[in-house]
Amino acid sequence: MRLWLAAIGRAGSDPAVKLFDHYAGRLTWPLTLREIVVRGNLPLDRRISEEGRLLLAAIPKDSVVVALDETGKSLTSPAFAKRMGAWRDDGVKDLAFLIGGADGLAKEVKKLADFTLSLGFMTWPHLLVRVLLAEQLYRAQTILAGHPYHRGQKTR
Repeated sequence: MRLWLAAIGRAGSDPAVKLFDHYAGRLTWPLTLREIVVRGNLPLDRRISEEGRLLLAAIPKDSVVVALDETGKSLTSPAFAKRMGAWRDDGVKDLAFLIGGADGLAKEVKKLADFTLSLGFMTWPHLLVRVLLAEQLYRAQTILAGHPYHRGQKTR
């Protein structure tokens, strides 16, 4: 299973890049990051729509799409691992995670998403969302492999 992360914005030399690379580098599933930048000063609704169009264009056709959004479902780490395992076991070839811009995801992206995931009720800087997602992907991988990295409660 190949993992894709399409995210609005460029990380540049932000310190979060090292943390993202740390967890992404530990994954056995290949993870490709596609950073999307919308050029020009567009009106809000048009910018959000353009961001959505570019996010969807950045992932492989027929991907299972996971939108990261505050209105999504919050999962425990074991529940997230179980969902990842189900996608893997169902033969999903491409699993794409989409992170919108500061004003959220386009309606088209939310509509197309196979699953909408929330990382909690708090608002996080978008670069840290990348880190949190990469860590949870690594954690899911270790849970599925029975590795002791995850030591949280097993019965959630």
